[in-house]
Amino acid sequence: MEDLRPLVQQGIAEIQHLLVYTDPEGQPFGFIGIQDQKIEMLFVDPAARGQGIGKSLVNYVIHALNVHAVDVNEDNPQATGFYEHLGFRVYARSKQDEQGKPWPILHMRL
Repeated sequence: MEDLRPLVQQGIAEIQHLLVYTDPEGQPFGFIGIQDQKIEMLFVDPAARGQGIGKSLVNYVIHALNVHAVDVNEDNPQATGFYEHLGFRVYARSKQDEQGKPWPILHMRL
């Protein structure tokens, strides 16, 4: 995971829309990054998972930013199931990620 940190930091700097979920005191618990009506990143603090934060962020961007697509690592069935629960369906598969690494990617859309 640590090797992904530079990619995430670079991605955040270049993302079109970045929304942060905070508690009433302003403590961040998650964020979502959107580019061209596609979810590019979604992170929720592991201590706060299962509380509806990810679902709230995704539902918000679907309605407010007309988001309709997301790519998911095929080796992450939890993420695939999460997006399927929210109405996304797999329409294509790539053998590599966008950086050319051998991580199969599922392309999903509403």
